[in-house]
Amino acid sequence: MNEVAGILLAAGSSTRMGSPKQLLPAGIQNLLDRALTQALQSDLHCVVLVLGFKAWEMEQSLGRINRQHPKLRIIFNAKYNEGLSTSVIAGLRAVEQEYEHLMFLLADMPYVTTTLINSLMAAYLDSGLPLGAILSRSKRAHPVIIRRRFFKELHSLEGDTGARDLFLNHPDEVCFVEPKEAFDGADIDTMDDYLEFKRSLNRKSANDSSKT
Repeated sequence: MNEVAGILLAAGSSTRMGSPKQLLPAGIQNLLDRALTQALQSDLHCVVLVLGFKAWEMEQSLGRINRQHPKLRIIFNAKYNEGLSTSVIAGLRAVEQEYEHLMFLLADMPYVTTTLINSLMAAYLDSGLPLGAILSRSKRAHPVIIRRRFFKELHSLEGDTGARDLFLNHPDEVCFVEPKEAFDGADIDTMDDYLEFKRSLNRKSANDSSKT
């Protein structure tokens, strides 16, 4: 079964930022809606959006088309303040009985595109390996894909940890995908990160304008 479900993790309280980074403007959308759009437009069979901190406000901030998208499921992680692991497990529980493969995406990675998601998914499925990840500047980056074989290990996660150790413990079982398109695997944790992202949007807009 080659259908892959996406789990978009967006429950955090953005303590380092000081305000909900998911709601920061990103072009005509906010960061959360931007990440969700890329996931919903991809070949992922469904997308589970895991919310926690200010969940109602986050949901209401989404564009109408995204909120009503048939591939979208929105769930609430009541334990979000206990760390990233609780959101991983909440997303896992929502779809683990239906899907053999799960892709985990982060809402604070604004450079992840539909093309990138599809490239990772296709290469991972072709490889037959149980783990898949993007390579950014020779380092493993999100999104990542995990096969059912490792779901039990995900359930044992605790605190503010994700699947990092899973990939470190099984390096020979990972399908690494180096994007064909230019890709920045940075996430947005601080205001400096966000301002650099805004500058990149302005540069792209200027380059696009110069071509027309």
